[in-house]
Amino acid sequence: QVQLVESGGGLVQTGESLTLSCAASGISFRLAAMNWYRQAPGKQRELVARISSLGSTQYADPVKGRFTISRDNAKNTVYLQMNSLKPEDTGVYYCAVPQAIGTAWGQGIQVTVSS
Repeated sequence: QVQLVESGGGLVQTGESLTLSCAASGISFRLAAMNWYRQAPGKQRELVARISSLGSTQYADPVKGRFTISRDNAKNTVYLQMNSLKPEDTGVYYCAVPQAIGTAWGQGIQVTVSS
């Protein structure tokens, strides 16, 4: 079955950087569009960034110019490089991949940005 395992979260100060990783298994990774979502306390889950199988990228407006999504098909891994972090970037970050029916989600990883 599909398994997505996120890593790299933690506690940082405003302006610092973090890189999240998501290792995927159980899918044809090189053919998959991969997504990063986040959910802040008391808010709905929102799409942060996505990367197509061909490497095209899209970003939510709040993170444009600060976050970069990338993929390594040899490692079945997608990354989210987060620079100039702000307190409003705090939340649980999820890796996700669309499936034939529904979406497969990772367990999520906490990112906390202190002011």
